Amino acid sequence: MNAIDFTVSHPVPQAAEAGTRRAAAPWGFPEVFVISQTALPALLYLPGTQSFRVTLRFSAFAISLGAYVWWLTQSGVRPQGSRTESWVLAVMAVLGLSLFNPATTSLVGGLAHAMVYFAVMSPLFWAPSMVRTPEHLARLLGLVLICSGVNSIVGVLQVYDPGRWMPAELSRIITGAGGTGPITYVGNNGQVIIRPPGLFDTPGAVAGPGMFAALLGAIFGLSAIPLWQRAGAFAMSAAGIAAIYLSQVRVSLVVTVFMCGMYAFTLMTQKRVAKATTFGLLVGGLVTAAFIGAVTLGGKSITDRFMTLLGNDPYETYHHARGVQLDYTFTDMLYQYPLGAGLGRWGVAGAYFGTPGSTSLWAEIQITGWMIDGGVVMIFLYSGAIIVAALSQFRLARRTDYPRVAACAAVIFAANLGIAVMVISFTPFVTQIGIQYWFLAGALHGVASNYKLQDA
Repeated sequence: MNAIDFTVSHPVPQAAEAGTRRAAAPWGFPEVFVISQTALPALLYLPGTQSFRVTLRFSAFAISLGAYVWWLTQSGVRPQGSRTESWVLAVMAVLGLSLFNPATTSLVGGLAHAMVYFAVMSPLFWAPSMVRTPEHLARLLGLVLICSGVNSIVGVLQVYDPGRWMPAELSRIITGAGGTGPITYVGNNGQVIIRPPGLFDTPGAVAGPGMFAALLGAIFGLSAIPLWQRAGAFAMSAAGIAAIYLSQVRVSLVVTVFMCGMYAFTLMTQKRVAKATTFGLLVGGLVTAAFIGAVTLGGKSITDRFMTLLGNDPYETYHHARGVQLDYTFTDMLYQYPLGAGLGRWGVAGAYFGTPGSTSLWAEIQITGWMIDGGVVMIFLYSGAIIVAALSQFRLARRTDYPRVAACAAVIFAANLGIAVMVISFTPFVTQIGIQYWFLAGALHGVASNYKLQDA
């Protein structure tokens, strides 16, 4: 599954692309990197691995940092940098200054926190030297689909047959805690259902991969690939949506629909109206079919949870879930920490490497995390980096004189925009989903620079 539909519905001059057609790139580090982002955390699925949890959790970040060191010292390929890079470097400069904030928990904790940021952003620098053709990028998107799809299928199976598919250690922890609370819900016949983690070890975590399985599965399912691969793509898309329902993470469903809508919109700007219409109808059918299947497995709790998106005021629903923290960020925190509250005071790095007994802060959304780490300057700079990257991807998606580049750019624009909007509901840019964001952004820049296109 390594093709995206490079066909277009209207004639375009493709001579500009002819000179860049090359033999398929051999499998190498980019493929290993994409697979590792699922495979390394998935090791926690195995019995007896919890004692290595910290090592395995950080290994996914370490491999990104290792790639940057290799690129800096060994790689002979240096594509022209994108304008986004200057924004990212400015973010790191702010983090460097925040390290000396008196409220930073400790030097080690602060450095660990800053390195998490850089591990997430570093693919923007090294990925362009490794991904140079749209066919190679399409292969990597196919791997993202397969990894996300397998993750989603496991998540569905964890509800269908938890005794076989649910991680044993996770089940014991939840059972020991009484088996109730926000990580469980009541299914058919009164059974307690744990929100499926998929190939991770956190309840509900499969909702993240489910979003990308849903989007990419629908896109690949409509592409010019063998019939059996298209059927597999559709199945993974349906599994992704079902996994979101079964995990009961409403924001993931909203983001999935948003990403699919943005992809259809981008197709419209490419004057591919028929393709956009077909895609929209397909996604609507998959969302409906997956809902029916999820209710069959998860019962009335699924209906009650997701009908709130239609029956309640959207603003009130968001405000009750995450909006309170957004308000707190731009009221209390803005006046308490306008230039940040120091590093290592929230998140995984702070929990593991911060000084015991230091005052910690809570951030459920990325904007709050940015305010803690660098104040309004950090919010401005990181938001600027995301906006510049999105505009770059959208411009490339409209380059119909380079249809293969535009096809890949349309997919990445939609997928990355979905991650970007999650800053008001989650903390994507200190997690692996943020690594994926900057990897795809960097890979697309590598393709654009190979075609000598100014992507940003």
